[in-house]
Amino acid sequence: MGLDKVARTDEEVIKAVGAFGGGIAGSGSVCGTLLGAVAVVSTLYSRGNLEDRENPRVWGLSHNLVNKFEKLTECHGGSNCRDIARLDWHDRNAVKDYYSDPNSRRKYCIELVGDFTLFLGELLEKEMRRQNKP
Repeated sequence: MGLDKVARTDEEVIKAVGAFGGGIAGSGSVCGTLLGAVAVVSTLYSRGNLEDRENPRVWGLSHNLVNKFEKLTECHGGSNCRDIARLDWHDRNAVKDYYSDPNSRRKYCIELVGDFTLFLGELLEKEMRRQNKP
């Protein structure tokens, strides 16, 4: 979602977020889109080991992401997958309908992912401009 924007395509990072879908492994909890965006910001500013210093920007930018996501999901009643998709990810028939029925709540998820990805892209572009200033 944002790794291309920051020129990072580490397959291990991509694998690490593989089970974010369905609100963390289909649990209906925190939306994987938010988790993925925070993971992208973390790849830029978090530390890679306990001896490194963490850049405090990781917290400010992640907070901005959470705030924006909460605003975008207010109309769904919450920012968890269960609020947005309203789907039991363990019900095979419901999941099949979710993906095959153009009128399912998937349309809201697609719109949300698009809107949030746009925000993430703008945030990352702003960060890159900030870093490149003398």
